[in-house]
Amino acid sequence: MLKEGFKKAQEITRKNAKTFYLTSLFLPQEKRLAAYTVYAICRFSDDSVDDIHLSLKQKEKELAVVRQKVNDAFTAQPASDPLLLSFQKTIERYGIPKKYFDDLLDGMAMDLTKTRYQNFEELYLYSYRVAGVIGLIMLKIFEYDDPAAEACAVDLGLALQLTNISRDVQEDFHRGRIYLPQDEMAQFCLSDNDIKTERVNKNFEDFMRFQIKRARDYFFRGSQGLRFIKNRRCQFVAFLILEFYAKFLEKIERNNFNVYRRRIFIPRIERLCALFYLLWRFAKKSLAFRL
Repeated sequence: MLKEGFKKAQEITRKNAKTFYLTSLFLPQEKRLAAYTVYAICRFSDDSVDDIHLSLKQKEKELAVVRQKVNDAFTAQPASDPLLLSFQKTIERYGIPKKYFDDLLDGMAMDLTKTRYQNFEELYLYSYRVAGVIGLIMLKIFEYDDPAAEACAVDLGLALQLTNISRDVQEDFHRGRIYLPQDEMAQFCLSDNDIKTERVNKNFEDFMRFQIKRARDYFFRGSQGLRFIKNRRCQFVAFLILEFYAKFLEKIERNNFNVYRRRIFIPRIERLCALFYLLWRFAKKSLAFRL
């Protein structure tokens, strides 16, 4: 049953996280399966609040079910569901604290009622919960030898989340949400209506440059923790994730900051070319993030 659970987690990851799935292939098998399991649980949490066909009450109920399953996984009782059993074995094997998942689910719950963020302080709390703690969870799986790695893992998680926010402006708006800080939008003379009408003007371009600069700063700080990861293959995967996601920011710039025309993505051939280049950089021990 445990093997079945890991296989199910792998399939969920393969279908829904192409970039992560590609990079995960370089992990040692045990850590790769653990990463898939964590992703699958996070995916269930995310899907429970993003399904536009469910009412608020139904979403709250779905999220409560996920929270209960996570709580059950931290008991001594072996799970009867294959996926939950694989999750249970993962958190036991790597000593992942329950608080990380509590924080994650609290972040998911914010999406049920909060549709605007007045400032970056509010956005930081949300981003920490839904992405920073993912960095901490993955760091537990990768294993590290210096507590300083934890702050870097959080920063990398935040960088990934801020990148997703920048490229998913249209998709998020269609779900009724704007994650971009309201005070910063006002500073650049932008309103919710500019997002609604998908207006790309100089104000929007300057605003997006500001957002991209912040994300890159977090990428840089996150990159400082790579050296603390004990396993070289895990170190390489963290390096790949960082660099692949940073390329989304480059894509936004090349598209003249038009995040509405089409969703920003990296074609397969481009990912493969980048992979060989990054493998060369890793071999040369050139791990510093290039701002």
